[in-house]
Amino acid sequence: MSTEGPRLGFLFPPDSGRWLKILRVGLGLELLLYTLSLQSDWNVIFGGPGQGLLGNDVADAMSAVQSPFIPRLGWIIFAFRQIGLNEGIALAAAWWALVVLGCLLVVGLFPRATAFLAWFVQLACAKSGGLLSYGADNLITIGLFYLMIAPLHHSCSPHAQFRDRDKSTAQLVGFHRRVLQIHLCLIYFFGGLSKCLGQGWWNGSNLWCSLTIPPFDLVPPHWIAFMGFLLPGLGIAICLLETTYPFIIWTQQTRMAVLYSICVMHLGIGILMGMYLFAGIMIVLNVAAFWPGEGLFRMEPASSRRETVQSAI
Repeated sequence: MSTEGPRLGFLFPPDSGRWLKILRVGLGLELLLYTLSLQSDWNVIFGGPGQGLLGNDVADAMSAVQSPFIPRLGWIIFAFRQIGLNEGIALAAAWWALVVLGCLLVVGLFPRATAFLAWFVQLACAKSGGLLSYGADNLITIGLFYLMIAPLHHSCSPHAQFRDRDKSTAQLVGFHRRVLQIHLCLIYFFGGLSKCLGQGWWNGSNLWCSLTIPPFDLVPPHWIAFMGFLLPGLGIAICLLETTYPFIIWTQQTRMAVLYSICVMHLGIGILMGMYLFAGIMIVLNVAAFWPGEGLFRMEPASSRRETVQSAI
């Protein structure tokens, strides 16, 4: 299928693939922070009956109901038991695997295999700890999936010199970025729309609850009360930013302002609520998707489109 048509030109913009390097390094650091933050509670979260808080068999059973093909820690534990190793060793191996894979992503060694293994093990952990997980786990999985399916061998390796990049490969790289961009637009639009439907974001009460309910109450409540008059305005600004994100992020004149604003919003979430992993993964995805680069918003001129149509006829 040709990618030269006026309609397909938007989906297949030529791209150098530098955004994949941002995504790879960012996800590698995020995976390391995710794994290291769970080190002391790893066995409590993912252990089985008698060892874990809830038992990984409960979350595994729930995942199996959704689909028997979803990776889960039970597969890894079962494989270790077949060679005579117990659950504790399997859980330790999964933890160390994520640490090593995160380091390999940052360095850029074996990017394709590393991305796949990181996605598989991280997804297994996220599903087996699903009752205790939150949005950051799913977003890390999403980022690793994009990294896994993208043409990494051309752009992510530190030794890549772009010597063998042809136009079709550049367009394929651009297509993967475009899908990520559209994915983020959908996330923000429907997230912002759901906020707009309730009055809590318009009067500031949702922000008050978010900043004062444990374990997110890092800021002293009297500070928040002192600045309470700002909460309605901040709530409205968040609603408008997320809802309009998919429309104004594409415009050259407003792109950087929107990108900076959304990153500052997530940075504030990380600092004020302690949701560092969530803030980090959202900033990584946004920067990888929309930081200025070759062919990011390239649209063919009208004359070129007419020539393409005429040649096709």
